[in-house]
Amino acid sequence: MRTSSPGRPCRSTVASICTRRDRCYAPNDNPSRPVSREYPDRPIAGVGVVVLRDDQVLMIQRGREPRIGQWSIPGGKQRLGESWRETAAREVREETGVEIEVLGIVDVVDAIIRDGDPPRPGTKAPANDDGPGNVTPLHDRVRYHYTLVDCAALWTAGEPVAGGDAAHAEWWSLDRLDELSLWTETIRIITEAAELAVASRREPI
Repeated sequence: MRTSSPGRPCRSTVASICTRRDRCYAPNDNPSRPVSREYPDRPIAGVGVVVLRDDQVLMIQRGREPRIGQWSIPGGKQRLGESWRETAAREVREETGVEIEVLGIVDVVDAIIRDGDPPRPGTKAPANDDGPGNVTPLHDRVRYHYTLVDCAALWTAGEPVAGGDAAHAEWWSLDRLDELSLWTETIRIITEAAELAVASRREPI
């Protein structure tokens, strides 16, 4: 069997890559296989949900990377065969125990974190270790890449109890969000979701 030195391409009929642990793989030869969250070889589709109740928004504190310990809106990866609306309802239920009515899409956001990026408030810089899907220089390798469909939703039932990837789940007043050191894109999405919710209440029945 043909082998290769760590970090050097393998000679085969399929373009393969060897990691420093001498494991070879072909990034695009099996698109149906699971994608690693960390150092993926392609973007991961997910859904973020702004859940509103009166003048409050449902927030979670992340219990795992990326951005462990930071506050954000509930959400997660879309499953095969699942619509984005189904993903939204499931992720909110799993992470907070709350039931929702989805209003609509606010925006689509790319969340891309590279090894060379400065850490956001409340996080630490990622360590430099190899990942199977990236062969770019250490300072520019993509550690996480999510393409997120961010949507607005209204609370219908339940009180927040953290579960799944969430360490905490709480209602926060919209005028107190500056206390959470949120990502600027998250603040924008919440603001636009609140506007969408107000507009939906004005529509004739």
